[in-house]
Amino acid sequence: MVSSDRITLYIGTYTRRESFVDGKAEGIYIYHLDPSSGELTYAATVSGAGTDNPSFLTLGPDRSRLYAVNEFYKSEGPNGTVSAFAIDPVTGHLSYLNEQSTHGTAPCYASIEPQGRYCLVANYETGNLCVLPIQKDGSLGEATATVQFSGSGPNPERQEGPHAHMVVPSPDRGFILAVDLGTDRLMAFRLDLERGTLSPAEGRGDHAPSPWTQMPPGTGPRHLAFHPHRSFAYVISELQSTVTVFRYLERQGTFEALQTLSTLPDDFTGQNLGGEIEVAPSGRFVYASNRGHDSLAIYAAEQETGRLSLVGHESTQGVGPRAFIIDPSGALLLVANQDTDTVVTFWINQDSGSLRATGHVAAVPTPVCLQLYSA
Repeated sequence: MVSSDRITLYIGTYTRRESFVDGKAEGIYIYHLDPSSGELTYAATVSGAGTDNPSFLTLGPDRSRLYAVNEFYKSEGPNGTVSAFAIDPVTGHLSYLNEQSTHGTAPCYASIEPQGRYCLVANYETGNLCVLPIQKDGSLGEATATVQFSGSGPNPERQEGPHAHMVVPSPDRGFILAVDLGTDRLMAFRLDLERGTLSPAEGRGDHAPSPWTQMPPGTGPRHLAFHPHRSFAYVISELQSTVTVFRYLERQGTFEALQTLSTLPDDFTGQNLGGEIEVAPSGRFVYASNRGHDSLAIYAAEQETGRLSLVGHESTQGVGPRAFIIDPSGALLLVANQDTDTVVTFWINQDSGSLRATGHVAAVPTPVCLQLYSA
C-alpha cells in the first residue's frame, strides 16, 4: 500500500550556460509528490545565495540539512563550492547557511559520511576529492583534506586526465569509495574522523590490495549503486553505455567483476551516454538511464549471484535523462529530463520491474538531480 502522506522533492538544476547545457533555471526547485498518484505540485524556488548551478543535492543522515554543489567550469583556478541549507521540517523549505570552496573545478557529486561529520565532494574537471567538516548547526567548515587523482584513459576527449564523478561511503561504513571516469578506476579510501583526512585503503585481510579496482580502458565509469541486502554493486559506464555487476569485497574495499551488459537495445546505432543507476529497495530490479536513446534500461537481479537479465527499455518521455530516483516504498520512479525541462513520474510493476507512466509531468528548467524528503 502506497502512503498518502505528502513527500517533498528537491530538484537540483543548471542556472548558467555551460559548454554542454543551456542552463536556464533559477535555483533549487521544491515540489510536493503525492505518492498515491505520482502527481508533482510546485511549492517554491530557492534562489539567491548558494543556488548558482546547484546541480547535485544530498541530504544529511538526520535529514535536517541539504547540501548542494555549485558546479562551475573552465576557470583560471578552482572555483567550485558546496552550499549548506537548513530544512524546515514542517514546510520542507530551505534556509541558506553558508558555502565553502571545494578546492577544485566542476564539483558534480557530494555525499555525507554516516556519522554526519563530513561532507565528501567529487570535483569532476580537476579530478580530485575534498573533505569538508560539518559544524553543529549544519554549516560547512573549511576543507580538512583534498586528494588529487592522476592518470588518464584512452578516450582523448573525455579521459585526458582524471575526472572524479562520485564519492560515497561504503555500505559497511568501512571505506570511502570514489569513481573516476577519467582513469577507469573505482578507488577506496579510509576517512580519519578525528582529522578529516583521506588515505588510500590498505584492506583488512592478510593481503594489502591495490587501493583501486581497474575497469577496462575507455569504460568511463560514472556512478555505482549497491544492492540493499547483498554484497553486490552495479556500475554504469558513461562512455561505453554498459552496466557492470561486481561482487563487493568488504574487507578490502575492492570489486570483482561478474558480468557486463549493454544499456542499449541491440538495434540502436546513435550516440549515447550512460547516466544514472539505481537499485530498487527490494533489490530485485536495477535501472540505468540512457542519454541519447533517452530511456531507462530495466534489469531483473538474481538475488544469489547478483547477475542481471534485461527486462526491457522504457522511454523517459523527454531528452537527456540525467538522473532519476526511486521512492522509498519502491512504487514510484521519477526521471529528470535535463534537455527538455521535465520531471516525469512512473509506476514500478512490483512483479516484473517494468515501468508505466503515471501521466503526471512537471515542467522544471534544466533539472539535474532529484532528492526526496519526508520529515
